[in-house]
Amino acid sequence: MNIKNKIKMLTSSRGMTLKKLAQKLGAELNQEYSYNSLLGKLNRESLSLKEAEVIAKILNYRLDFTDLETP
Repeated sequence: MNIKNKIKMLTSSRGMTLKKLAQKLGAELNQEYSYNSLLGKLNRESLSLKEAEVIAKILNYRLDFTDLETP
């Protein structure tokens, strides 16, 4: 599953639209985010780690790095 579909699925599971997510993302980062700019980043798979962390926070999720070498 690509990042666009994952974010859309997680957003939908929280009863939120991508438009509302873009508004909340902009408010959290003190930047202008529109639906189109968010969608463009999702299509290009060019979200920054900071943006991904804020999106996770907005949707009440946590990003984790899991050590794949530890059984």
